[in-house]
Amino acid sequence: MFRLWVREFRDTHMLRDLVIEDDSHDTRTHKIFGALEKACHELDLPVPIWLDSNVEEFKRTSKTRFRKDSFIEDVPFDHLEIRVIEED
Repeated sequence: MFRLWVREFRDTHMLRDLVIEDDSHDTRTHKIFGALEKACHELDLPVPIWLDSNVEEFKRTSKTRFRKDSFIEDVPFDHLEIRVIEED
């Protein structure tokens, strides 16, 4: 089972969170992108753009923060954090 935890923050307060599960046989990359897209749809948010800093941080720690500059539209929070909490 693959699980991705998505959390929305303003200042230091968590506003909302959601865990997306994926038990498909897709690659890890497909699971991450699919889970992020699904979470953004369920939270009614635009899907963020992966900047080089996000890719590097995610490779090292299996988590990253998407700040306002990762979104084309204006978002009502300071950052969206994603973290892999379980992998097959």
